[in-house]
Parts: sequence; structure tokens; C-alpha cells
Amino acid sequence: MTKNIWVKSSLAVAISLASSSLYAQNDLEEIVVTAQNREQAVEDVPIAMDVVGRDAVMRAGFSDMNQIDKIAPIVQVNQDQGTVKISMRGIGTNSNDEAQDTSVVVNVDGEYINRPNIMSISIFDIERVEVLRGPQGTLYGRNSTAGAINFITAKPGDEFGGNITLGFGNYGQSRVDASVDIPLSESAALRLSGFADEHDGYIKHPAGWGFGPFPAFAGGESDNNDASGVRATLRFDPSEALSINLAVERSSREFTPGTFDFVDLNSGLAPSGPGCNAPGFEQVAPNYASTLCVPSGTNFLPGNGDRDEYTNPAFGLGHLKQETSAFRARIDYALNDATTLSYIMGSRSFEGDESDLRTLPVIYKSFQFQDEADTESHELRLNGQVDDIVYQVGAFYFSEELDRESGFFIPLVGPPPGSFLSYFGRYVDSSSKSLFGQVEIPVSDMLTAIAGLRYTKNERSANYLNGGPFGMGPPDSYLFGGGSSRKDFAQMAFLQDLDLNPPSESETTWTLGLNYTPDDNTLIYGKITTGFKAGGFDSVGPYDPETNTAYEAGWKQSFGDSQQHSFNLSAFLYDYKDLQVSVLLDTTVGGQTFNAGQADIWGLEAAFDFNLTGADSLMVSANYLNAEYGELLAQYAVFDLDGAINGVGDLDPVAPGIQNPNFAGNTPPFSPEFVITLAYDHVFDLGASGSLTASVNSVFKSSYYTDFFNYSDGEQDSYTQTDVSLEYRPVADGLMVQAYVQNLEDERPLTYGGFVSAGPDDIFNWQYGRPRIYGVRVSYDF
Repeated sequence: MTKNIWVKSSLAVAISLASSSLYAQNDLEEIVVTAQNREQAVEDVPIAMDVVGRDAVMRAGFSDMNQIDKIAPIVQVNQDQGTVKISMRGIGTNSNDEAQDTSVVVNVDGEYINRPNIMSISIFDIERVEVLRGPQGTLYGRNSTAGAINFITAKPGDEFGGNITLGFGNYGQSRVDASVDIPLSESAALRLSGFADEHDGYIKHPAGWGFGPFPAFAGGESDNNDASGVRATLRFDPSEALSINLAVERSSREFTPGTFDFVDLNSGLAPSGPGCNAPGFEQVAPNYASTLCVPSGTNFLPGNGDRDEYTNPAFGLGHLKQETSAFRARIDYALNDATTLSYIMGSRSFEGDESDLRTLPVIYKSFQFQDEADTESHELRLNGQVDDIVYQVGAFYFSEELDRESGFFIPLVGPPPGSFLSYFGRYVDSSSKSLFGQVEIPVSDMLTAIAGLRYTKNERSANYLNGGPFGMGPPDSYLFGGGSSRKDFAQMAFLQDLDLNPPSESETTWTLGLNYTPDDNTLIYGKITTGFKAGGFDSVGPYDPETNTAYEAGWKQSFGDSQQHSFNLSAFLYDYKDLQVSVLLDTTVGGQTFNAGQADIWGLEAAFDFNLTGADSLMVSANYLNAEYGELLAQYAVFDLDGAINGVGDLDPVAPGIQNPNFAGNTPPFSPEFVITLAYDHVFDLGASGSLTASVNSVFKSSYYTDFFNYSDGEQDSYTQTDVSLEYRPVADGLMVQAYVQNLEDERPLTYGGFVSAGPDDIFNWQYGRPRIYGVRVSYDF
């Protein structure tokens, strides 16, 4: 692993400085958040968090979850063929399995979202983003073991007005955002907003070779985008006590996913001989008759200069189209001056059209015939205060119905045009019910005790349909977009039909904390919080829920003549049990999930926000993370010199019982040891001509792995990315012109990396982040 000694030695100094938000403290306004389901100043909330306002979201060019690390560098993004999986503090989800939920709860105005492919849909017209670190099990429920991200959309204003923003840049980038507030009466207003965004592909693929009856590929681009969306939001206040907010939106995205870069380990690169003696290969499971190897120390990963252009798959590029419709409602009724009853609901329908991916790039096509998810969430909550005691109690319900059909197609095996290596039907029903409450009780003038409790019950059932390999060629229309429903399986002779209905699971999570406020500008807190992530199942069988007990202490301080500076420091220790870890071992079976016996994670996070002068602001942050598995009994995807085995878990097939390899001591994926950020703004006063703001934001991340195997070809070296911008505003309000460059260094870090053994083929795949982006934006408020 690459180590940066200078960074390590200087961190001790940086830890003595520091704060919590990249953009939150660059002005003197008090920032109000709803992280604890009520409005509070950010410095009064005992949670390590990043808060990003509307202007900062626009300056960062944020438009979807693929870019969440641009506004919250502590968040790590794992991208895989149109899905978005995120990690915080070493914990995340590295699977897109149908029964695998995310470890970071995402809410849009209270609507619960848990599916990685839904997260790739664009998010627009945002008023504020709150990124909460650490388990949020009491208030945000199941699956919030790593944290929560809250998107708060813009609401209708009281006066007629709006905004239009146009942006143009390299890679053919063009984007328009527009919104308008329309008062309907003294008690009602409507906001209409929308966007359209497109850019060319970030990856170029030269003309490719033909194969068998298939013509040569003419070349092309992947990782492009064509997205749009509209939203209507109605605010209605029929009385002083009653407030109603309704929103309906629809968005779509059509794109060619970033095609995997790859190395074919069978193309003259394979290990040979009985000892796996090629450089970088290691023999495992020596008691097997076959010679089984893993590429633990190979060095095929391209450098940055090769990440913009590489060979396309043998059969061209894939294509995806995704559409989602959502309806959200919030009703607040003030029972009295201190008590409010709230109902929050969200309903969403997601559909991925029949699509053609290229997940394994040599001789495979991956078809997605069906990808549909219907979700809804409901929460009823009572917030109140009795004397100095603040409380909230509530109930939550979530349900999801998910249908998927997909398959790995081999054009050159079987009768023309080919046959399927595997075919999967996945039909999953999930529900979750919760009761929760939290209370804050003053112990003294300076000390407040917090206690919270949440009871959650989950239920999940499914039909998993696995087609046998190499037996499903045409003319069976079922395999070529003929369509089916979750109740009609008669067209295909499945070799395996798993009717999975495991027992329901329940869990009680809690939080206990103390807040010490010696003055209005200081908060010192300590807390113990538990969280859990729901269990599930794969094609092999069920896996257990994961649990986390988190210990955290923090200090939030405002200071200066006008309290214009802030300092935040937090330290945390996680005790994880049964951490869910996923890996693709056999393409005829699908992804498998294992429970790590234990994971130990601790860290320090600190940052300092200075308003140096009326024209200068500086932010410095330093985050240190120490994460490793205490025990992880899993399996290997293997290179079999005899071509018979793709995955192995039993290291000794002769000895009684299963002897799994133990990956204890390995680092969880996407867990850089250091994340250090420096941001500086300077405003040039141009007098009667207006003002010019120069901004620079630089983020350093140390090395990390992309999966739990910690193979050298899945390691991203440390890197730095810097964004710069110039923003001009005339004296007259309303106009803004910005020129920007993002990722000045043109670093394209790994967002995916993994070894896949599929039938007779053995491949290492990679996917990379965005290249250098530059352009201009013009915005006008009216």
C-alpha cells in the first residue's frame, strides 16, 4: 500500500485545527438543519455532518449521486454500470444484489431511497444537502449503519420569481436548470422546476475487432449522459396551524454506462505450471486436484494516462435507459405552540428499460430484460416540548416490490446467435415497520441527556429463478425480450426455483448521549449509538443482519468577534458484527454475500472554518480512518488451470467441515486512511462593476482498495483533485457568470475494480471517475 509519510506526520498538527463542512461556514449566516427532525443551528447538533447550501451545490456542479463526493469529500463513491454505491467511514455497500440494501440511508424530503440503481437518477432543484456521519438508527431506522444523506428540495416562495441557469463545457456538456415560484393566493404557492443535462462520453474506444459472424466495431464513446426531469411543488397553508406540501416529479436518464477497462488473464498472461508461477499469482486451496490461483499481486492496472481511452468489448457498447416517477407529501399540524404532528410520505416507481450491458468485456453480453422497483414510505411523527424537555415519537412504514430479469449471453456458444451462460429472474417483496422515540432532558443549565429507542421489524420474501447454463437458445422468445411477469414462469425450464421466505427479523436500536454547553458558542458531546442493516438472501441462501455499536465524542466551537469562525472535532470507534460483504464468485449463480465476524473501525475528523476578512475565507479539514476486518470467512473467485472451477470456499475438500479462507486484517473497500481538504475563497470588490470571487478547493485522498480481497490490481494510489472557479456578480442583483475547472489534475481514480471468473474466462475489470471538466455557467434570478 502506498504511504505518504509527510501526510502522516503533519496530520497530528492538522488534527489540532479543523471543522466539519466544506461549504457550510463561508459566511456569517446561521445554518439551520433538520438532521434531528426539527430545525436547529448546525453547531447545536451533536452529529458529525457536512451541510451544503444551494449556491455551493450549484458551484460544485452537483447533479446526481455519482458526484456526492464533490460536495462531501468524506463520502466514497463506488460506480458499477449505472449503479451508485456509497461508503462513509469505511462502511458501505459493494453489491447491487436484489436483496441487498444500502448502508447509507438516502432521503429526499423524507422519502426513503435504498436501491443503488435508483440513486443514479438525477437530483435537481436542491435547497440543501445534509450528510450525517455515523449510525442514525434511532431517527432514520434500519440500514443507517454508516450514516444518512438528506436532500431538501427548494419549496415555493411567497412572491413571483425564479431562476434560469445555463451551462456549457468540454465533452459537449450542456445543461439548463429553470425554476419559477407562482403565488396562487395568500395561503398557497406553486413552484415549477426542471432540468436537461447532456454530455458526450468520458471514455473513448477505438475501432475494435470482429468476432465470428459479428462485424468489427467502428469505435465509440461510453460514460455519456442524456438526462432530464421536471417537478411541481405545491405549498398550501390553510391556517396558521396547518401546512401542506405536495410534490410530483418525473425524471429520466439515457446513457451508455462507462464500459469496463479490463485485462483478459487468458491472453498470454495466465499462470502456468503446477505452482501458479506467473508473477503476481498465488496458489490457494492446494488440496484440490486442480491448480487454483488468485491474482493477488499482479500489476495490470493502467496508469492515469490510459484511463481515457481503451479497448471496447468485443461486441460493442451497452445502453441503459432509466425512468422514475415520484410523489411526496408532508402535512404539519401545530397542536399548540410547542407540539406539532407531522405526516411524511413518499412513493416512487422506477423502471429500467430493456438494456444491453457489457459487464464482462471479452465474449459476453449482459442483458437486462426487466428492472422495476415500486417503493413507498410513510412516517407519522409527533414533536413537542414540555417545559425544557424536548421529545419526538413516531411510526414508520416502508415497502418495496422489485422485479428483475437478466442474463449473461455468449454469442459464440450453441446454435446461432448463441446461448446464455446464466439467466436470472428475481422477484422480491420487502417491508419494514418501526416505532421510535427520542427525548432530550436537561440535567443542569449546561448539561443535557439524550436517549432514543427504535424498534424495527422487517419481512422479505422472493422467488429466485436460475436458468441452467447453455440450454436456452432461440427460438425461446422469453430470452430475447419476449417478457414475462412474476407470476408467469412457464415459458422456461428452470433448473433451480428458490422460493425464499425466511423468518421475519426484528431489532431494537438505541442511542444514549450527553451534551455539554458551557456557553452559547460551545458544544461538547459524547454518545453511544447502535444501528443495524437488514439481512437478506442470495441464490445460495440467507445471510444475517449486520449491527454496529458506535462510540463518538465531539467538540463544536464558534469563536471570533462575531462568531465568524468555527472549529469541529470528532473521534469515533465502531464495533461491527456480521458486516455484510459481497462478491461475484460464479456467474451461473450470481452474487453472494457473507457476514464478516467482526470489523474494527476508528478515526478522527477535524476541520477549521475561518472568515479571515470580509473578503477571505479558508477551510481546512483532516480525516483519519483506521479500518480492518477482525474476522471475515468468505470465498475466493479463482483462476483454475483446468477450467473447471470459478469459485472455492472450502480450502480442503477432504477434511470434514468447511474451512473458509479468513480475510482478517484486510481493509474494507473504499476506505482511504486520510482525506484532507483545503478550500479558499477571495472576493475582489470591483466597485460599481460588482464583485469577482475566486475559489479553490483541493482534496487529497490516500490509497484504498476496491474490494475486500485487497488485491494489488484493486488498489487506487493516493491522489489529489483540485477545483477552481471565478464567479462574477454585477452590482444589480440577479446575474451570475462563472468559469470553472473541476479535477485540475485530471486524476481518474478507481470507482470499481474486481477479479471475475466466468466459465472459462478470467478477467480483471476496472471503472474510473470523471476526467478534468471545465466550462461556464450563467445564472439569472428574476
